[in-house]
Amino acid sequence: MFKNVTPRPDDPIMAIMKQCKSDPRAHKIDLGVGVYKDDSGHTTILNSVKLAEKICNEEETSKSYIGTIGNQDFCKNILQFIFGKDNPIFEEGRICSAQAAGGSGALRIGAELLKIASPEATVWSSTPTWANHIPLISSVGLEMKQYPYYNRVTLKVDFEEMLSHLSQATKPGDIILLHGCCHNPTGADLTEDQWDRLAVFLNENKLYPFIDLAYFGLGKGMKEDTYGLRKVTQICPEVLLAASCSKNFALYRERTGFVAAICKDHKKTEMIKGLFGAIQRKLISMPPDHGAAIVNKIFTDQKLFNMWEIELSEMRNRIKSLRLKLSKAFNSQGAVNISDAIINQNGMFSMLPLNAQQAESLRTEHAVYLMNSGRINIAGANTKNISRVAEAVLKVI
Repeated sequence: MFKNVTPRPDDPIMAIMKQCKSDPRAHKIDLGVGVYKDDSGHTTILNSVKLAEKICNEEETSKSYIGTIGNQDFCKNILQFIFGKDNPIFEEGRICSAQAAGGSGALRIGAELLKIASPEATVWSSTPTWANHIPLISSVGLEMKQYPYYNRVTLKVDFEEMLSHLSQATKPGDIILLHGCCHNPTGADLTEDQWDRLAVFLNENKLYPFIDLAYFGLGKGMKEDTYGLRKVTQICPEVLLAASCSKNFALYRERTGFVAAICKDHKKTEMIKGLFGAIQRKLISMPPDHGAAIVNKIFTDQKLFNMWEIELSEMRNRIKSLRLKLSKAFNSQGAVNISDAIINQNGMFSMLPLNAQQAESLRTEHAVYLMNSGRINIAGANTKNISRVAEAVLKVI
């Protein structure tokens, strides 16, 4: 049965994680894996999550199935939090959703839906993009191409080049995959003015946005981090959204996410909702409820919600503080362009101007672990070793 099975290479992130774990050097710095860590290097459980989980366990009376579209109270409450309860998409019945197994599950359901609804469409992702976007979405049989996004010389978003390329290379009906905030792997986000222009551009060219919202709340703030999504939804009649609660609730292993579709009218939403359920049924039957129940409890308990907002703010401010320290460290050694880029980016990630050989030198010679692309997870460092990251990088450039 398994005679034709051949070894597969390790996932690049997992491979670097294994390499770092086996490194005996006490001063090693792990900037590879995309999880938030506190200053002692731990990915702790939020207090709000602990309390919500305790309440959920006490109140839960059954482990029976909840259905293929998952916890709808969770979906409703988090979507109303993101868009605002008074957003007309709710009153008009233009939005439908399904709980998903994390952000990856949400992306897969979205991709399966696009394969059914728009099989001839090309899905366009940014250059670069999250490492799993292309294999995950293309696995359903959709064609994928990339548009220019991040200029590795200026270390900024090349927005004009992005629009120019999309205007020439796309066809009406194509799907544009966008990072809602805290771009992974670069940390370079669109400004609000650029989101305004992009929303109009997409609508005028009949291009459909598919927004991946994996890090909202860890950039500038919850309202700021969801500006692009709200603007695009305001201008474009049809939008697909995949979102994750892994980072902003630190629920990584609970696989908590959701997929949502904003449609032209309420008749379409009922059809799409049915498709969400049918797609999930053939993939995993139904998503795990535990993480969604925890998040929903936080959204429906004001005390827990206030506690979570404070904890989220603490995580966000720590990332900003580390960015500032790293930026100053580069600036003090004359690397002004890197310094400026880091301080102007958002979220956990930045992409340094490094090649694979230089990244390998950082790992072997300096015990600084990062991706071959130059991506670093700033939240993997701490106040004591962040300056050493800059020193090591400048030694290999």
